[in-house]
Amino acid sequence: MNAIDKKTTKKGIFHIVLFLLVMFLTFFAVFHGQDFHQIINAIKQISLPCFLLAILTALFFSCVEGGLIWYLLVSMGNCKSSFLRCISYSFTGFFYSSITPSATGGQPMQLYYMKKDGNSLSESSVALMTVALLYKLVLVIIGCAMIIFWYAPLKTYLQKYFSLYILGLALNSGLVMLLLAVMLMPNQMKKILETSDAFLIKLGIFKHSDQRKEKIYLFINGYRNAERFLILHKGRLCLMAALTLIQRFSVFFLTVLIYYGFSLQGTCFIDILFLQASVYIAVDMLPLPGAQGITELMYCHVFKRVFTSGYLMPSLYITRGINFYFLLFLSLCVEIINQIHRK
Repeated sequence: MNAIDKKTTKKGIFHIVLFLLVMFLTFFAVFHGQDFHQIINAIKQISLPCFLLAILTALFFSCVEGGLIWYLLVSMGNCKSSFLRCISYSFTGFFYSSITPSATGGQPMQLYYMKKDGNSLSESSVALMTVALLYKLVLVIIGCAMIIFWYAPLKTYLQKYFSLYILGLALNSGLVMLLLAVMLMPNQMKKILETSDAFLIKLGIFKHSDQRKEKIYLFINGYRNAERFLILHKGRLCLMAALTLIQRFSVFFLTVLIYYGFSLQGTCFIDILFLQASVYIAVDMLPLPGAQGITELMYCHVFKRVFTSGYLMPSLYITRGINFYFLLFLSLCVEIINQIHRK
C-alpha cells in the first residue's frame, strides 16, 4: 500500500469513526428518557399507505439525482453508464456525503466511479457540478421565497433557531454566488483562490501542495465547462431545474405524509412543507456528518406545535429514519456491491 492509499484509508477510517460517534451521541440524546412502549404504540398507528408512500418518496429523492446525472451524460453524447448505474452514483454520493463533514466526500467518490466506468473526466465533472449547482440554487430560491412570503410564521415556529436558519441560508447563498462567480469569471476566481492559498501557506495554516493547486484548477475548469454546456442547452437547464425543485419538495413532502399518516389535523400541509424545508436549509451546510444531532434537535423544536399528543417523537423517528438512515443503509449496500465489483 503506497503513501497516498494509506492516507486515504486513514482519512476514511477517521470519517467513519466520527460519523459513528456523532450517531451514538444523537441516538443517546433522542432516545434518553423516552417511553419506548408509548412510542412503539404510536408508531403502530400510522397508516400503512402513507408509510409506504413516504418510503417511495425517499427513494424518488435519491433516484432523481441519478436520473439527472444520466440525462446530462447522454446530452453530452458520450454516456458509458446505464440509467441504473447512474442511480447507483446517487446512492454513492449520499453515503459518502453522510459520513463526511459538510458532505464533502460525495462528489469525489461519484467522480471516481464514473471515470472507472469509462466516462470522460471532464464530462463527468460537468454533470456532477451542474447537479450540485442546481441543488444549491433551488434550495436558496426556496429559502429566500420563505423569507419574503412566509416570514411571520417562519419566525414564530423557529424562534431561537431562526438565526440558524438565516446562517444556513447565508452559507448556501454564498456557495451559490461562489459557484456562479467561478462559472462567469473563471480567470479572476482562479487568481483569488491561488492568492488565498499562497496567503494561508505564508501564515503556516496550509503547507505547500501541488495537489491542492491541481484541485483548484480542476474546480475552476469543471465549472467553466459546466457554464459552456448550460449556455448551449438552456431548455435542458430549465427542465433539470424543474426536476430538482420537485426533488427537493419531495423530501419535504415526506413529513406531510407522516403527519396525515397519524390522522392528525389542524396544521396546513403547506406549513408542514415549509417547516421541513427550513430544517434542511438551516443544517445543510453545517460541518457535521449527516447533520446528525442538530437536525433532530431542531425538528423537535420546530414541530412541537404540529405533532401533538405524543406524536412528536414517533414522527421524528419515522421521518428521520426514512429520509436519512434508510437511505444510508441502501447506500451502504450499494457501496458494498461497488467494492465487490472493484476487487
